[in-house]
Amino acid sequence: MTTPPRATATETAATTVTTAAPTPTPPATTMTMVEAINSALLLEMRRDERVLALGQDIGRLGGVFRATNGLLDEFGTDRVVDMPLAEAAIIGSALGLAVSGLVPVAEIQFLGFTHQAFHQIGAQVARYRYRSQGRHQIPLTIRAPFGGGVRTPELHSDALEAHFVHSPGLKVVMPSTPYDAKGLLLSAIRDPDPVLFCEPLKGYRLVKGEVPDGDYTVDFGKAAVRRQGTDVTLVAWSAAVHLAEQAARVLDAEGVSATVLDLRTLVPLDVDGLVDAVAATGRCVVVQEAPLSAGFGAEVVATLSGGRAFHTLEAPIERVTAPDLPYPGAAFEDLYLPTVDTVVAAARRAMEA
Repeated sequence: MTTPPRATATETAATTVTTAAPTPTPPATTMTMVEAINSALLLEMRRDERVLALGQDIGRLGGVFRATNGLLDEFGTDRVVDMPLAEAAIIGSALGLAVSGLVPVAEIQFLGFTHQAFHQIGAQVARYRYRSQGRHQIPLTIRAPFGGGVRTPELHSDALEAHFVHSPGLKVVMPSTPYDAKGLLLSAIRDPDPVLFCEPLKGYRLVKGEVPDGDYTVDFGKAAVRRQGTDVTLVAWSAAVHLAEQAARVLDAEGVSATVLDLRTLVPLDVDGLVDAVAATGRCVVVQEAPLSAGFGAEVVATLSGGRAFHTLEAPIERVTAPDLPYPGAAFEDLYLPTVDTVVAAARRAMEA
């Protein structure tokens, strides 16, 4: 095919993004992602008295981002527990509560702080059902915001999702819209196994969408096509989905039709949905905020290259990632993270191959 002329993709300034979501059943409310998460917590704690929340500053303060605002007033200190600045103690306590028959939702203020609790998450929480030979279910949800674009200090924005994908027994959920945030969080809390629920910092208040007021769930292991195209498939999760959508609009102006696939969950991974979306276009760009080496994008590439999509590929798969460097200070964040320009450039390379 004729290669479209090159053009400079200009990423627009950060503005509120209104996302497309499955048509909700009325009544529904336009919510930010943090409001949708709060709505899910309120609904589930009212529905099931075994559910309780614990974490640093989640009670009296309502959480550093106000995701747990109002919980303490309604449910009291027995079910909304302010914990000390000790991530291992938060997760270890939540594990004990889950073993005892309760349904804890633990908040770690930032995903980067899970370094201080990884021995509890990887060596205890993720494998407890296996270690107990199935005697103990662990209905534990760990909420943690992460991601760039908000000028955070060190250790606050790191994208560490691949660390936890490599912990068998733990499900890893990465919502990108308010609709999915509420539905996936309700699924996570009701799941009999432990779930790491990663919330995009940039999407907390910038991303808005229609969210049903009542009860609904979004299934794990089912990717969502956010935009349908014919020439190249952009695969992403969490906040990178919106970056891929912006890039798709730029490509469309150049005559390149791009599908945007939102994985939604990394564990379980929707392999069928991934393969079908890439096979339909024959070209693929994977977008992640995490550093290049051993990021989850590498798993996506391996799944496609070694599976049913291999013979449908018309070009090498491209990856757009952060560099293999520690997350920088706020002044250099824009030089570190993937941008619309870098995603568009990768899609052009795929089209020209």
